[in-house]
Amino acid sequence: MEFSVHWTWLTALSCLLCMGELREVDCICTEEKIQIEGGNYTLTKKLVAGSLLIYHCPEGYYPYPSLTRLCQPNGSWRPRPKTFLHQRCKVVECPDPTVLEYGNVYPPQEKYFVYNETTYECYSGYTMRGSSMRVCLPNGKWSGFTPICRADCADPGIPAGASRTGNIFGIDDKVKYSCDSNLILVGMKERVCQESGQWTGKEPACYYRHTYDTSLEVSQAFGSAIKGSLATLEPTDDTQEGRTIKISKNGTLDIYIAVDISDSIEAKDIDKAINAITKLISKISTFTVSPNYEIVFFSAEVYEIVNILDFLDKKIELKAIIDDLKNFKVDEKNTGTDLNLLFMTFLERMSIIKLRVGEKVFKEHQHVFILFTDGGYNMGGSPEFTLTKIKNLVYMNNTGQQGTQSRENYLDIYIFAIGAEIFDDDLQRLTAGTGGSHYFRLKDITHLEETFDDIIGKVLLKLNGVILYHKLYNIFICLLNFKNEGPSKNCIGSLVTPQFVLTAAHCFTFGDLPEHVTVIIDDGQVKDKKVKTFIIHPKYNNSAKADQGVKEFYDYDVALIQLKEDVNISSVARPICIPCTQETSEALKLVGVSTCLQQGEITRLIFYNTAFTFSCGSSSISPMQRDECISHALVAPGITTRNPKDAVTDNFLCTGGRNPRDDIACKGDSGGAVFKNYDDRTIQVALVSWGTMDVCKSAGDLGSKENSRDFHINLFRIVPFLKSILGNDTQDEYAPLQFLSS
Repeated sequence: MEFSVHWTWLTALSCLLCMGELREVDCICTEEKIQIEGGNYTLTKKLVAGSLLIYHCPEGYYPYPSLTRLCQPNGSWRPRPKTFLHQRCKVVECPDPTVLEYGNVYPPQEKYFVYNETTYECYSGYTMRGSSMRVCLPNGKWSGFTPICRADCADPGIPAGASRTGNIFGIDDKVKYSCDSNLILVGMKERVCQESGQWTGKEPACYYRHTYDTSLEVSQAFGSAIKGSLATLEPTDDTQEGRTIKISKNGTLDIYIAVDISDSIEAKDIDKAINAITKLISKISTFTVSPNYEIVFFSAEVYEIVNILDFLDKKIELKAIIDDLKNFKVDEKNTGTDLNLLFMTFLERMSIIKLRVGEKVFKEHQHVFILFTDGGYNMGGSPEFTLTKIKNLVYMNNTGQQGTQSRENYLDIYIFAIGAEIFDDDLQRLTAGTGGSHYFRLKDITHLEETFDDIIGKVLLKLNGVILYHKLYNIFICLLNFKNEGPSKNCIGSLVTPQFVLTAAHCFTFGDLPEHVTVIIDDGQVKDKKVKTFIIHPKYNNSAKADQGVKEFYDYDVALIQLKEDVNISSVARPICIPCTQETSEALKLVGVSTCLQQGEITRLIFYNTAFTFSCGSSSISPMQRDECISHALVAPGITTRNPKDAVTDNFLCTGGRNPRDDIACKGDSGGAVFKNYDDRTIQVALVSWGTMDVCKSAGDLGSKENSRDFHINLFRIVPFLKSILGNDTQDEYAPLQFLSS
């Protein structure tokens, strides 16, 4: 450049002047540390205040980390040059093209740079639209057009007892169904082929009058909607099997429940419906979502148990709702049936809510109706006109205009048809909602309470209140396969964020690279997830105590695996809660500013030096009892020390023995979650590490033996490691967890 090195001392002198009281002289910037490797720069006003430094690189490269710098009046550059990150010309990178759906991108790479070529192929049955070959251009864009793999729909088939019109299955083509005489069509009469190659809705069925839906079928269909809405407030995508109720991040869930108590419904069915509703709202209360409820019984009149407006005024508690439900008596209330009055009551409540919260807020309310009735109204006329008003209220009176379809996601009306004589045609016209089943024909509701219990979910394999990993409980479980040199091996991991899997450090061997690890989790997309990197706890050293009689030492046996792409979070794949995070405090319903200590007390895992033992004694475990439990570590192969604490540090939990008898971890379960169920929320408290013997080799009886012990890393004791990665808010690759300050 044309400026002399004498600028340095002149700049210093000028800065001294400009720092004086008169402040008449601006400092001059220097050329120190602003050079760029592989390129050059220009200045708009030399080195005086206000001068813009502009970096230049050859084609196919760009200045990094800064494109420009501005000289400040105090003689500094903004942004400041960094000593640890030198300015250089970096090769241009294009966005990841491997987001192609229903096809493959070649070659698969972690990053794609200028002049890299990619080719695209669609799966069998899909047709390519767009460019089948693209090049990363010097401007950071891909050449050509976005490739799309498009498929015609498969033949949707014809249900038993039905006939179908429509035999062309291209995009936007329709098929229509009808049933033979004496049969009832349940489900969608019309389905449309979508661009995804899937048909809208669910395959209809033809029912006889004696046909009914089983509890399992109700659980699968109705549960796919209600359960998904409770576990997350984030919007979720539609699925082929059934739509998950969508709630925006700032949205509200309003649930309207009605039970028919007219004389056409038997008293036993009314009682069972009350029990089922009680179970449902009790289960829902364990989630962070807090719906508003309107609960009524109806016949010729509407008998209100809970007014939804009281929820807006914070005047109602869950216990009061349950007590009122249990205390309700039909007495002489079971006269005629006025379904229209019921819908008019719901419409009135919704209209008042809209007036009180305003149209903008009301637009984010999700409305769910759950009705138990036989549909046999004999008073008040048809409720269809009132239902149209409800739809107009939710759809904002623009059902005939473009873009209205998305508003249909905000209203779901589920009908549980009960009674000796069901008016199917009338009832099906009252259902609403996109995708999935909204009409269920029940023989009786004997098992409906259990069905609602299953919808929300149960947990398995308890160890005195704590649950050991089980392959059937797989909403957060990942299977890990390691293939480097020699035979492959398997471990278990738990999904702790959409992009990170927690597992055991000893699952990795020297020389393992990310490409040697495959994470398998079924999130409805690609099961085999590619690994970006893995981080092993810095204090893990398997041979650290080999000279002390511990051949393999498993302290700090934890590792985190970062995936290349986020797991698709849904009702079948969701992260588990981990200790000392705000997310876990919400799951534990800790009000206000909470602490890690509070979480430890609730989960009975205080993270002091006296680590907790689940299987050796009562709920109040003493250090002596723990000593007895870990003493059995001395029988493990490779341990010759006479001090069990050499092998089992305070970072471990101990399970096993026969009093009480615990479930066990088998070979291959390493890295699996030990988790505690708290009011149906699942919190991982430990991680399966090692055991004294392979009990699973023995056939049949898989319970713990007298001397068998399993040891698990207490997650409360390795929070700093988890926080350093999962709570890192200085990066922009992934959303960090919010860890508690204490």
